[in-house]
Amino acid sequence: MRIALVQVASPPTETPRARRERVGSMVEQARGADLVVLPELWAAGYFGFESYAEHAEPLNGPTVTAARAWARALDAHVHLGSFVQRDDDGRLFNTAALITPDGLIAHTYRKIHVFGHASREAELLTPGDRIDVAGTALGRLGATTCYDLRFPELWRDLVDGGARIAVVPAAWPAARREHWQLFTSCRAVEQQLLVIACNAVGVQDGGVELGGHSRVVDAWGRVLVEAGTEEGVTFCDADPADVDRVRAQFPVLADRRPVSSFPPRGSAPDPR
Repeated sequence: MRIALVQVASPPTETPRARRERVGSMVEQARGADLVVLPELWAAGYFGFESYAEHAEPLNGPTVTAARAWARALDAHVHLGSFVQRDDDGRLFNTAALITPDGLIAHTYRKIHVFGHASREAELLTPGDRIDVAGTALGRLGATTCYDLRFPELWRDLVDGGARIAVVPAAWPAARREHWQLFTSCRAVEQQLLVIACNAVGVQDGGVELGGHSRVVDAWGRVLVEAGTEEGVTFCDADPADVDRVRAQFPVLADRRPVSSFPPRGSAPDPR
C-alpha cells in the first residue's frame, strides 16, 4: 500500500474555500498513492474557534464533496482528515471521514476526546460517542483524532473492533511534538497496529505553531517515514499484512487478561 501524507497549513488570512482549492492542488501531487491522508480541521483551521459555527458543514458539505472528487480523480482512498460538522440538531462535531476511490463515504468518526487545555474545542464541539471499524480494500481500518492518542482504552476498542490500520489526523502543536512522536509509536506497539498519523503545520490563529512530523509507524514500532515541518506530500510504502504477521510472531494481544476477570478492589478476604 502506498500512503501519501498531506501536511497542510491553515493561515488565518485564507478562506476555507480558497484553502480547499489550494489543498486540491496538493492532493493532486499524491497521485499514485492508494491512501491519501490530511490533517485535523484543516479547512476551518483548528485554532479558528471564533469561526467554527460559520464554517460548520453537513456531511454532504463542500469539504466532503471536494474529497469525493479527489478520490475519484486519483482512483485512491482519501481520508480527508476532519472538518467541523453540523448535524440536523445544530450540534457541532469534529468529524473525520474516509472516501473510497469511487467517491463513497466508507467510514466516519466523531472525535471523542475534545480538547480543553488552552483550547475552546471542548466548549464549542460535542464529543463523539462511538468507535467503528470499516472493512476496506486496504484492510480493516479505524480512526482516532489528535488528542485521542492520549487515551489507550479507546485504542483498545479499535483493536477489539478488528482494526489493523488506524488513521490519526491531528493539529498537534510544535510545543508538544515529542509527545506526538511518543504516542504515535506507543499506540502502534501496544495495540499492534499500522498507525498513519498526519499532522498540520504552520501558524494558526492565536499564534500557535503546529508541529508537523506526520509519520507512519508499523505494528513492530518501526517508523517507516516521518515528514518535517513544511507543507507538502510525503510518501510511504507499507504492507498492512505485516500487522497479522507481527501479532502471530509476538502474540501480546492474545495474552490479555481483562480487568473484569479480577475481584473488585477491597473484596479480598481479611487475612486475619
